[in-house]
Amino acid sequence: MSDLERWRLILGEAADACLCGQPMSATAAGRDAALDWLYGRDDDLDQRDVRRRAGGDGASQLTTMDWLDQVNRLFPKETVERLERDAVERYQIPDVLTDPEVLGRIEPNATLLKAVLRTKHLMNPEVLALARRIVRAVVQDLVDRLAVSVRQSFTGARSRRPSRFKQARNLDMRRTIRANLGNYQPDQRRLLVEDVHFFGRTRRQLEPWQFILLVDQSGSMVSSVIHSAVTAACLWGLPGIRTHLVAFDTEVVDLTADVDDPVELLMKVQLGGGTDIARAVRYGAGLVDNPRRAIVAVVTDFYEGGPPGGLVRAVRGLVEQGTHVLGLAALDEEANPSYDRQTAQLLADAGAHVGAMTPAHLAEFVAEKVGR
Repeated sequence: MSDLERWRLILGEAADACLCGQPMSATAAGRDAALDWLYGRDDDLDQRDVRRRAGGDGASQLTTMDWLDQVNRLFPKETVERLERDAVERYQIPDVLTDPEVLGRIEPNATLLKAVLRTKHLMNPEVLALARRIVRAVVQDLVDRLAVSVRQSFTGARSRRPSRFKQARNLDMRRTIRANLGNYQPDQRRLLVEDVHFFGRTRRQLEPWQFILLVDQSGSMVSSVIHSAVTAACLWGLPGIRTHLVAFDTEVVDLTADVDDPVELLMKVQLGGGTDIARAVRYGAGLVDNPRRAIVAVVTDFYEGGPPGGLVRAVRGLVEQGTHVLGLAALDEEANPSYDRQTAQLLADAGAHVGAMTPAHLAEFVAEKVGR
């Protein structure tokens, strides 16, 4: 494909003049039709006086399935993923989530998972069964990636005590270099190592801790809901820690029984509705057995449905009894939240640690506390 054709695809139909009257190649024309089928839906095209493809043009009669076939044939994988993501998230093309044939063909990805969770209550049984395939594929990928970080966080912390167990991962590089400085050979710029030192390791579990994860299931928190389920699944069953997962809107639903199956858990989550964070925090407080060995993490955008006074009192009560309280405005891989800063500040003033975390960072935080 020529450079002129590339610019024509980037700029759209308004840039036909850049081709100097020459027709596009068959490949470029196919790509143009596929891009126009999707991006020709932009509402701002009329405002910018951009001419849309005529209604009688054959390319405009593409079905969603035809379009998927075209983009998979004509574009590289990373471009196909972007096009599918825009079809789901930006244009909300209904066939993607309602047509079994389309749903069975589209590549599972995080954007599609979010869309499934938002619309699963509208799906018929056949479509819902296919949607589970998407949920399972994306969740398994997230679990596999996070499990590595969790294992690293919980395998043990280095102590400053020397160890007679010689393992490369426990090498005390600073002490080893210091002990062998007398063997440095300036002419060869080489240090001969004769005396090697290693760290000891302390186990990260002394007595049981509780980790209570309270997750806001309002529609804006869908990414954090997904990653909360994955985080809880990875922490479930680890020695020295008992994990709870509770979802809330104006009601509170304890999902701890399903923590070991994040797919089933996510299929039970009902996104949307109001928010009563205070009620969820009070429920979480009721689960605490030993306040000084408990972590309560509240994943929410802090938009409380009522006056914040009750929420602040509930958080302060937990902090005063010695419980570690986290207020997380986001728990996902971006950790870039949109939240009510005023309410978040009130909770920080009450003693909560407020911020945003990736699941890996949360696992590290929990591991650090459990290992003390």
